[in-house]
Amino acid sequence: MTSTNQDIEQLLLLCKSNNQRAQLEVYNRYNRAMYNTALRIVKDSYKAEDIMQESFLAAFTKLKTLEDTKLFGAWLKRIVVNNSIAHYNKATKQNEVPLETVMYKAEDDQGIDELNHNNEKVKQIMNVMKTLKPNYCLGLSLHLIEGYDYEEICDIMNISYANCRTLISRAKESLRKKLVQTA
Repeated sequence: MTSTNQDIEQLLLLCKSNNQRAQLEVYNRYNRAMYNTALRIVKDSYKAEDIMQESFLAAFTKLKTLEDTKLFGAWLKRIVVNNSIAHYNKATKQNEVPLETVMYKAEDDQGIDELNHNNEKVKQIMNVMKTLKPNYCLGLSLHLIEGYDYEEICDIMNISYANCRTLISRAKESLRKKLVQTA
């Protein structure tokens, strides 16, 4: 076990007893990655910020229910994704924001760092993804960027397994065609 994992486990013990300094330290370690996760789904920086804040509050409130503190990062990310999807679904039903017209930028976080954000090809793919239909963009973001498998995406998007596989397949094909057109 690394010292960082030991540190986070010790911090989480303090957080369970409502230690505000420990909560701030945990927040500082995870807020950027969680913000970027929310931003990729809701595509609105203000909403992503709100979702991130609400997710941290929920996590700190429910922290005593987390059995394995080693899983805190994944657990927190799941809270952020669920809150983001709920907002996305609500906004889509209310036609609050035409998602195709909202510009957003994926900032560096733990997942994007590995892709070398300075790479022009990655930037091109991310820009083309923004032009896809909202459900294609969401499906691809969850699958390719966030790393969720088909079963998890089915739960998140509330669709059947067959629909999920079809959606991801069509989204990849649409992305491929658009990338060929821009090349």
